[in-house]
Amino acid sequence: MASIQALVASFFLVFAVSATALPTQVYPLSSPSSLSVGFYKYTCPPAEAIVRATLYEAFSSDPGLAADFLRMYFHDCFVRGCDASILLNSTKGNTAEKDSPVNNPSLEGFDVIDQAKARLEAACPRTVSCADIIAFAARDSVFKAGRIYYDVPSGRRDGRISRASEVIQNLPPPTFTVPQLIANFARKGFSMDEMVTLSGAHSIGSSHCLSFSNRLYSFNATHKQDPLLDPKYAAFLKTKCPQGNSKTDPKVALDSITPNTLDNKYYQQLLTYRGLFSSDEALYTSKLTKGMVLNNAKYGRVWGPKFVKAMVKLGSLDVLTGQQGEIRKVCGAVN
Repeated sequence: MASIQALVASFFLVFAVSATALPTQVYPLSSPSSLSVGFYKYTCPPAEAIVRATLYEAFSSDPGLAADFLRMYFHDCFVRGCDASILLNSTKGNTAEKDSPVNNPSLEGFDVIDQAKARLEAACPRTVSCADIIAFAARDSVFKAGRIYYDVPSGRRDGRISRASEVIQNLPPPTFTVPQLIANFARKGFSMDEMVTLSGAHSIGSSHCLSFSNRLYSFNATHKQDPLLDPKYAAFLKTKCPQGNSKTDPKVALDSITPNTLDNKYYQQLLTYRGLFSSDEALYTSKLTKGMVLNNAKYGRVWGPKFVKAMVKLGSLDVLTGQQGEIRKVCGAVN
């Protein structure tokens, strides 16, 4: 217990110092009815601080993990709801979500979540769910990358099922058109504006060349290169992603302006046709969403609170609460 207390204390020191580096925007938000802010106030008071401390240790050596935790949160919640099914390991008779080609090998950070869970088990056995750890990690990543803080409603419980086959059925690929994106998000209860708002998460992180190289070399029958791609940007991407280099499959930053800062520069990139995915650029070229992109590009301080509000809504998607599911002892396996 002493080591846990020391960890939490050291975190607050680091947090206090780092929080002064950039202006911090704080957004108190209402909770979904089935979840509550401060859920572990009495059962495990240091829960959120333990997760933050663990993440900040990891961020110190790999700042890019912030994007992984945002992606992990989205990929978990859009498949079976926010039940930590993405953390379960594959078994002899089942390939789990984390081993879907969509997540493996591109999604990282599972070891950090496991470390946070181990520390929580030492402090408060069988109390904090893996699903809530993912939600806390996403919130702390938003603060780390964007200096935007918001409260996380918690009280989720962990699911017992994870199937790789369900990943592609639920997650939108980078080739989707705007009508396809709208339909995909609508099935999960999100509006068109919320879909555009959440797309701003692409302000941080990176992508393997294979996810967008068709835009450079084999776009369609008429154009080898996507005409909705800035020629200078395309030339730069070709230096990073040479044709036929699928064996090494390098990574490229999603946002070439501020690749490690969560901000509205993602939308500004779309205005100059520098969206990495065709589904990103489509948000600007479609009449349905162009106005929303323009507003987000111009008013970053408006986009910020919209983004965290949508993040909280995402965290309430098909959650397990009460006596549903379980509290896993380890995040990679059911009890």
